[in-house]
Amino acid sequence: MTPQTPAEIVDAFIAAVEAKDLGLALTYVTDDIEYDNVPMGKVFGPDGVRSILGPMVEHATEVKWTTHRSAAEGDLVFTERTDHFALPTGPLDIAVAGLFEIRDGKIALWRDYFDMAEVAKAMGG
Repeated sequence: MTPQTPAEIVDAFIAAVEAKDLGLALTYVTDDIEYDNVPMGKVFGPDGVRSILGPMVEHATEVKWTTHRSAAEGDLVFTERTDHFALPTGPLDIAVAGLFEIRDGKIALWRDYFDMAEVAKAMGG
């Protein structure tokens, strides 16, 4: 089934990331997507998204993004998630608040907010 609503598009994107299928995940984003990983900065386009997400997904033996709450209004989808990555160095769980803006059936803006200090601490840095 092809995702139709903004919430379904975001859910399909997340499912593809969890399956570690970035090729599929990137079919849900626009060519000019703005991915703002707030404490780390912005990247643009599918290649920009891949440059940030790729290393995490490729090194993880498991990826699970648990959505605790979500809300959609118009073309906006808000998520409260825990992003889990099983990495060779150990598990990494990141509390994330995310915003997705959909344009023409694809994610045009993806903005995630998380505490970089907590991530650094979890990674031993």
